[in-house]
Amino acid sequence: MCGGESASELLHCATCMTSSSTTPYPKTRFIFVTGGVVSSLGKGIASASLAALFEARGLTVTMQKLDPYINVDPGTMSPYQHGEVFVTDDGTETDLDLGHYERFSHITTGRHSNYTTGRIYESVIRRERRGDYLGATVQVIPHITDAIKRAILTLSDQHADIALVEIGGTVGDIESLPFLEAIRQMRFDLGRKRTAFLHLTLVPYIASAGEMKSKPTQHSVQKLREIGIQPDVLLCRSEHPIPKAQRDKIALFCNVERDAVIEGPDVDTIYGVPLSLHNGGLGHAILDHFEMEQTEPDLTPWEDICRKFRHPTRTVRIAMVGKYVQLLDAYKSINEALIHGGIAHEARVEVNFVDAEKIEKTDMDGLKSADGILVPGGFGERGTEGKIAAIRYARERGIPYLGICLGMQLAVIEFARHVAGIEDATSSEFDHHAEHPVIGLMTEWERDGARVHRSSNGDLGGTMRLGGYPCRLTAGTHTYAAYQRDEIRERHRHRYEFNNHYREQLEQAGMVIAGILPDESLVEIIEIADHPWFVACQFHPEFISRPYAPHPLFADFVDASIKHQQQ
Repeated sequence: MCGGESASELLHCATCMTSSSTTPYPKTRFIFVTGGVVSSLGKGIASASLAALFEARGLTVTMQKLDPYINVDPGTMSPYQHGEVFVTDDGTETDLDLGHYERFSHITTGRHSNYTTGRIYESVIRRERRGDYLGATVQVIPHITDAIKRAILTLSDQHADIALVEIGGTVGDIESLPFLEAIRQMRFDLGRKRTAFLHLTLVPYIASAGEMKSKPTQHSVQKLREIGIQPDVLLCRSEHPIPKAQRDKIALFCNVERDAVIEGPDVDTIYGVPLSLHNGGLGHAILDHFEMEQTEPDLTPWEDICRKFRHPTRTVRIAMVGKYVQLLDAYKSINEALIHGGIAHEARVEVNFVDAEKIEKTDMDGLKSADGILVPGGFGERGTEGKIAAIRYARERGIPYLGICLGMQLAVIEFARHVAGIEDATSSEFDHHAEHPVIGLMTEWERDGARVHRSSNGDLGGTMRLGGYPCRLTAGTHTYAAYQRDEIRERHRHRYEFNNHYREQLEQAGMVIAGILPDESLVEIIEIADHPWFVACQFHPEFISRPYAPHPLFADFVDASIKHQQQ
């Protein structure tokens, strides 16, 4: 890019990307995905599936999510507000849709893959305070829209054939307007052959009338056209197949080519969406718009995934013990990673979400039929005693256990209390003045185990460990058997660590250190020596699991749960 700041300079930047042979990659084409009528129609999965279709044709793809909320990132948001926080390898906390992007494609997302209104405004205000705008009145147009366009244009540096940009929210929301105006300008800057507008809408079926209604889609497109965006392709979500006559009507009233009105019916698994969209002609419609070669995709891997999902040879039951069990999106990546682990063994994984607070009231019914028990990550003290009870249940009964992040920390606490004899073992997250914090902030002790005082201002900034870190595995462990490698790299999102001051005492009691940072400073994975399969890790393995490449720990956990079931 040229690095222009004004609207005219940005236009010159976009123009030179199109015409100059000296630019990084002048052929990148941009697809802007918007949604209308209602939220939760599946823009993220549709975008990710479209990326899969392009990759299946041998094209290179990159992706980005633009979120209209004012939070700088979702890192401080409750899962009840926005589902899980997905973490990229470079340590960026992002929207959960980036998990879909990585699961359906072979891309690795990063800090340029997710921008929020808060992040855009923060950058503009910072520039204004520095005097970068030379005394100009800072406005939504051109300054905010220019910042959005700069964010989008960073994708061209990734040397991809196709850049998919998803706009969060629903057309008509006031929060989305700056993003929509920015992509409207992108069409003006780059031209029709370099940009495509894909609009996802709902075609509802009215049971009392016995027919589908296209009016919501018409109104949604009308709203887009009011702000200067004419969709090139419509993806119409529906519970039932949309008759050709209805699609023709939508094309006529929405001013879209008939072949560019694609139906998106409900499917039994999200991994069937690429096949469904291909059958509907979505990939062909986009390639036709860009005047690109119409090659046929190789969808054999997706056909194989769907076959294994739809025709399992067995069923395995996993109890997931958490505190956000009423909102499945809070554990989206874990849910999908368990499915991937099942696919690896042609097994259907039934997940029973168990409320940790119910276990605290001695209600263990949710664990009694479990072939495996999983405690996921989280923050805060609520529900922790219930999770500890579930971990003890798994340890004492020989039930396969997988602990993730907080699930590892609580496993260390449970073992310290009930095996190593440290009865008041806890985490300093729950008790800042604990006598035996087997888990604590990284700033609370030196690396040789000596205790130091925590910062008195209570600021936890800078103590979060985020993103990818290397881990050296211990030979002869379940973890090593799963990975079959000496060193791995996994993604983290936590503040609290295993306290090395207690390492020797816990190892003497039977805890196995199965993974550690290469400099031996931080414990990453623990196991229990005399247990059939008990593995707990500080990192989040679910973030890098894929349906076509199930994560080794999840695949091994499911396998261990199957073997436990067969005993």
